[in-house]
Amino acid sequence: MSAAPLVALLGNPNTGKTSLFNALTGQLGRVGNYPGVTVDRREAPLRGGGARLLDVPGCYSLAARSAEEQIALSALLGLRGEERPALCVLVADASQLPRTLYLGLQLRELGLRCVVALNMADELTGPPPDTAAVGAVLGCPAVLVSARTGQGLDALRKAIQATLGAPPAPPLQLVWPAPVEAAVAQIAPHVPAEWAAEPAERAALARWALLSVDPNDELEGVPAALRAAVDTTRAAAGAVDLDQLLISARYAALDPISRAAPAGQTWTERIDAVLLHPVWGFLVFLGVMATVFQALFSWADPMIGLLEDAIGALGGLVAGQLPSGLLTDLLVEGVIGGAGNVVVFLPQIILLFTFIGLLEGSGYLARVALLMDRLMRAAGLHGRAFVPMLSGFACAIPAVMATRTMERKRDRLLTMMVVPLMTCSARLPVYTLIIGALFPTTEDAGWPVQSALMVGMYLFSVLISLVAAAVLGRTVLRGPSVPFLLELPPYRWPQPRGLARMVRLRAQTFVKDAGGVILVLSICMWALLRFPELPEGAAAPAAVPAQVEGAAAAAPALPDAATQRAAALEHSAAGRLGKLIEPAIAPLGFDWRIGIGLIGSFAAREVFVSTMGLVYGIGEEVDEESDALRDRIRAERRPDGRPVYSPLAGMSLLVFFALACQCMSTLAVVKRETRGYRWPAFLFAYMTALAWICSFCLYQGGRLLGLDG
Repeated sequence: MSAAPLVALLGNPNTGKTSLFNALTGQLGRVGNYPGVTVDRREAPLRGGGARLLDVPGCYSLAARSAEEQIALSALLGLRGEERPALCVLVADASQLPRTLYLGLQLRELGLRCVVALNMADELTGPPPDTAAVGAVLGCPAVLVSARTGQGLDALRKAIQATLGAPPAPPLQLVWPAPVEAAVAQIAPHVPAEWAAEPAERAALARWALLSVDPNDELEGVPAALRAAVDTTRAAAGAVDLDQLLISARYAALDPISRAAPAGQTWTERIDAVLLHPVWGFLVFLGVMATVFQALFSWADPMIGLLEDAIGALGGLVAGQLPSGLLTDLLVEGVIGGAGNVVVFLPQIILLFTFIGLLEGSGYLARVALLMDRLMRAAGLHGRAFVPMLSGFACAIPAVMATRTMERKRDRLLTMMVVPLMTCSARLPVYTLIIGALFPTTEDAGWPVQSALMVGMYLFSVLISLVAAAVLGRTVLRGPSVPFLLELPPYRWPQPRGLARMVRLRAQTFVKDAGGVILVLSICMWALLRFPELPEGAAAPAAVPAQVEGAAAAAPALPDAATQRAAALEHSAAGRLGKLIEPAIAPLGFDWRIGIGLIGSFAAREVFVSTMGLVYGIGEEVDEESDALRDRIRAERRPDGRPVYSPLAGMSLLVFFALACQCMSTLAVVKRETRGYRWPAFLFAYMTALAWICSFCLYQGGRLLGLDG
């Protein structure tokens, strides 16, 4: 039995396309990725049978400058191994027809079978659009629908079935200016035969190339001959603006609909007068972002705590049911602990994408991007980069995933490369431990030193991320300055079902794609900290060094079991690695024990605290508020009697943690989003180098000033 025909659903962003997809399919379908990119590809059977529905990513037109924007054209023409659709359903905003029907002209120029779904009928404030007039202009059926209320859905299904059974309509023929006709005649012969065989299709793709191909595009698979033809044609045109002539001709064809289109919604304009105001709009924005920040930073804590307790209880249950030994340790510390490293991120990911869905579905996210574009563009970033960077204060993992809201690959990559510099919540335990152990309290200093340092670390992360973006945007990720073109959709209530589905899919994607990598790396880290095992009966080596006279009294007594664990840790591969890297970190004020902590923190930054508890024989059940660990850090001395952890060394360690990419989870997600190891490797290399250089300059400069004492 042959497969049901494929129907492509496409339209502009913010036209309710995804909601219509859900309504027509019942939200049941298969989710994957388009070949070569991380953009979701959703396909599901049409309710009532007879067809399969493909949700094509939203686009304003088929003209494209990036590989991601090229997806729509590839999906419609059956390129990159995709199945060519038998029919296209264009989702248009019933209140803004001229803009949203521009894409429909391009579809009909290609000779594609089409049905137009005039969506959001429930939001109209004036008379409904004339479906017959729309159908006459585009040469295809038009149906007035509302995905939210279900209005017109049965009529749309009938139109789809009828159009699938009818002979294909001839390609739409528009009246083009003479310069455009001449340019198309020069370019069309160079359109690849596998793209189009019919003359009308080749001419339509020649017009696509004229609007899309230029020396700075990111398009893939465009033949050199086609690029050369476009360049030659543009050069021959001289001062004639072919793009403007082509676009104007299409809008001229839509004039009959434009004159009959209902008026815009004035209440949206009244709200924008406040939300886009340079003062009031920014204050409202700060309030909204403060709420998002508070949610990601603290609202997720109870759920994270419950998940951590559940993981701990599960580990305890397994340990209690199985005999002690290597296999039990692997299951409890490696597998269950590694799974915990995946699961504990879910509350923040769910909260982040819930807020993004609410802000985007309501139309406010577009206003945020417009409001912040000037500031972000000064640092070489895109206006949409602000939301991922802000969410990076909670966790870089959902922040990296949030870069999907950005269209251009270069902008997404640049944002990914600087988001991990934001002070995430995993750094807080380290900051709390070091600041609490090495810097005076308010009572001792007379002013809030510790609070000021904590705030300073946050400000430092913002400043360094903007500087890094400015440098990377002008070097490694140098690209042309592209105008920030953004539609401001009308305000509307987000649909709860669509929002819930989007959040669920994002969480599933994280667990499936990034979770496996994190679990494997967690098990590897467990093995490094466990093997080779200390021979039975071996004396404890120098994991707990002798103290110089006068310092021993300050150090707390160490339990024998904890001392033995510290000795075993020194004997392990991680301990040996700590000693191996000591020459590299000594100029930063660190010794091999801190080196072990840095290696352990690669699994998760907050692991530094428990790893240091193991190193100093306190035990791993410590936290950043542990007096025993703080006392141990204060008491540690070098052979010459100087403290190992001076305030200067503490500042060096804080700076290193602020800048180094010690988070394998972040690297795993970047690998997933970029589909390769090149960018995660670059991220790790440049952040580690930046951390080392800044810590070196700080520590050695302080020593020259006599501050290391």
